[in-house]
Amino acid sequence: MIQRIAPRKRIIRMLAGLTVVICCRTDLLAQNQSPADPPKANTRSRVTHILGFEGISNNAQGDLSVQGDVLRFQKTEAAAPAQIAVSSIQDVTIGAEDKQVGGVPMTLVKTAAPYGGGRVMSLFSHKKFDTVTLEYLDANGGFHGAIFQLSKGQGQVLGSELEAIGAHVSVLTTETSKQGTQEATNEVK
Repeated sequence: MIQRIAPRKRIIRMLAGLTVVICCRTDLLAQNQSPADPPKANTRSRVTHILGFEGISNNAQGDLSVQGDVLRFQKTEAAAPAQIAVSSIQDVTIGAEDKQVGGVPMTLVKTAAPYGGGRVMSLFSHKKFDTVTLEYLDANGGFHGAIFQLSKGQGQVLGSELEAIGAHVSVLTTETSKQGTQEATNEVK
């Protein structure tokens, strides 16, 4: 007696077999790959100079890089770079921030959303970024500071490069975020 397999069961069996083949194939490909290249030193990051470097306007876009023992910010290829020696850096502080994007149009849409939908929209209208604050001494011994805004994750990369050269790096904890979350839960109750 020949047993007939229902079309639904046949599809399930084919998908199960295909899944096993794909998993095996992925394992084989992973074994054949060569080890990843080590991260390049002296990487350039596209940043926003919030304030601090002399001769550079506030909120200027440019490239921030560590070249040898110098931290260099350059707005364009033709512009003269602002640079400081890594040995003159007293402290590097790395923090994480977020800001709401969308401006006035997003605010209007959120207020017009029914049944508290604006709160849900607020969850998705935030952009996260890293901030790097440098405290350094100039050639005359004057104390200065500079603040940069980088893409999320780039602050740690820059901090690691500076730490490898000998700069003191500290990372801010997000105590304010924890406090804000506690306040929000108390508000909802």
